[in-house]
Amino acid sequence: ACGLVKNLALMATISVGSMSGPIIEFLEEWGLESLEENAHSSTLTTKVFVNGVWMGVHRDPTNLIETLKKLRRKDDVHPEVSIVRDIRERELRLYTDPGRVCRPLFIVEDQQLVLQKKHVRWLTQGTTDDGEDFKWQHLTKSGVIELLDAEEEETVMICMTPEDLENARLVARGILIPKDIDIPQVEVAVQDTDKDKDKDKDKDKKEE
Repeated sequence: ACGLVKNLALMATISVGSMSGPIIEFLEEWGLESLEENAHSSTLTTKVFVNGVWMGVHRDPTNLIETLKKLRRKDDVHPEVSIVRDIRERELRLYTDPGRVCRPLFIVEDQQLVLQKKHVRWLTQGTTDDGEDFKWQHLTKSGVIELLDAEEEETVMICMTPEDLENARLVARGILIPKDIDIPQVEVAVQDTDKDKDKDKDKDKKEE
């Protein structure tokens, strides 16, 4: 085969897009200042973009992002909306457009997975303990998983395995993580190499 080959993960989804109007209205209610209002201000502000369009500036981007993510995890904001903060450039970029590749990730709060055994049981049987339907999209609406595109992934901490998460909890408690078991093997290999060098030197002396 020739040409460019691209692989799409099994659980990845392509964003279908959503209306940007509700996001813009929310920003205006939560302290978004227009460019005219902030034209002569010397206060450091963060530029806010929606689908690449500069909508205005904001003075408290940290609180704004936390609020947006909480609303997204409650399904008040569309789950495919991307929230990207560039601290160095002082920019907040929001995307609601279609065509972005998103993948689901488990949400971690206070270094603990939000996912519980009951969620797995409900998903397997298709209903909750109360008899209500429970499908994959309910994990997103319940704040158990969230969909992140490639650009937002660059701005968040992602743990690859539950073991890494456990190590993070140990470090937070001040507990030292055991050293990697591969390290002694490397040291042994180096020592053996040194011994071989000494043997070679002895052979050279005997030949002389």
